Amino acid sequence: MTPSARIQAAIDLLDAIIASARDGGPAADTLIARYFKERRYAGSRDRRAVRDHVYDAIRRAAERPETGREAMIGVAEARPDVAALFDGSTHAPLPIEPGELGAQAGAVPAWLQPLLAAPVEQDALLGRAPVDVRVNRLKSDPAVVAPMLPDAVAIAGLSDGLRLPEGYPIEQQAAWADGLVEVQDAGSQWISAACDAQPGMTVVDMCAGAGGKTLALAAAMAGQGTLIAADTIRSRLARLEPRAARAGATFIETLLLDQSHEARGLESLRGKADVVLVDAPCSGTGTWRRNPEARWRLTQARLDRLVGEQARILDFAAPLLAPGGLLVYATCALTDREGRGQVDAFLRRHDGWSAEPIDLPVGRAHGEGLLLTPGHDGSDGFFFARLRRGA
Repeated sequence: MTPSARIQAAIDLLDAIIASARDGGPAADTLIARYFKERRYAGSRDRRAVRDHVYDAIRRAAERPETGREAMIGVAEARPDVAALFDGSTHAPLPIEPGELGAQAGAVPAWLQPLLAAPVEQDALLGRAPVDVRVNRLKSDPAVVAPMLPDAVAIAGLSDGLRLPEGYPIEQQAAWADGLVEVQDAGSQWISAACDAQPGMTVVDMCAGAGGKTLALAAAMAGQGTLIAADTIRSRLARLEPRAARAGATFIETLLLDQSHEARGLESLRGKADVVLVDAPCSGTGTWRRNPEARWRLTQARLDRLVGEQARILDFAAPLLAPGGLLVYATCALTDREGRGQVDAFLRRHDGWSAEPIDLPVGRAHGEGLLLTPGHDGSDGFFFARLRRGA
């Protein structure tokens, strides 16, 4: 592919990504993979260049553009080398017309800006994220693993956290294949630490998904006790089984819940759990470094639905705790409605509960919880809080 043809390919892909974001279709990575599967003639350099163009355009535009051409012209406005490739040659985009404007640059959609927590450094939300891993204590320790990953540096304050450069091929390393490490952002590792799970406890990961935090809890419990990974989506829980086998966390139990009738499936655990983690479905505003197109998918209506769902999950999770038990609420979101506001509302609804300080060398106190941001903490953005049931 010529450099100009790569720009046209990026425009074609951006058209598909914009339509998919509007209609709730597949993610950008999926569409890019499909595109090149159908175009075997494109070499590795072509694929890499086109992907870079696509993500440059996605990261630049806070609001969803109308077309891929508009998105790519936005990049060209700041880069004369890209603008020169709109030359009308074979397989190239037509020249940019006088007065033809590109997508406006920005980090956060205008409607969302006033909803973000005040301390959030908006310009840092779209930086490229490193590859963080957690050393799996069920199989190894950092002294053994670190020499196996010479490009890794320790993450300050996380005894089992290592950081690798952005794009590092961790899944090609023996340490990953042997289950000695799990890919896990530092923020997620801090949330797992806040659960203070111990051997012999009964612990429930309420929105377990593919089980990243479940595996961290399993390591903290040294494989001893009852650890239940619950979710309403079968395909997500199915991804946990091979991960748990690789990690040596075979004591994990999975529990598939019926959407909207979760309390029925959890009845046997009522009043028995020492720790419940609710890592609730959220806007994902804290993960834009990894998923910048999420800005193009989020709407006010969707945020309203998510806030309602978070409250509902908290309400059916709370009765699972034994007296004195700990509920950890977390979201990878940076809006106050999903974070401090959600916790404040929970405490108003539920008597006999209290928030307690989180003693971790990271983040900033925010309401009754802790706020992590890419700009301040170098991790994904999270809000989390520790809520204690009265004895």
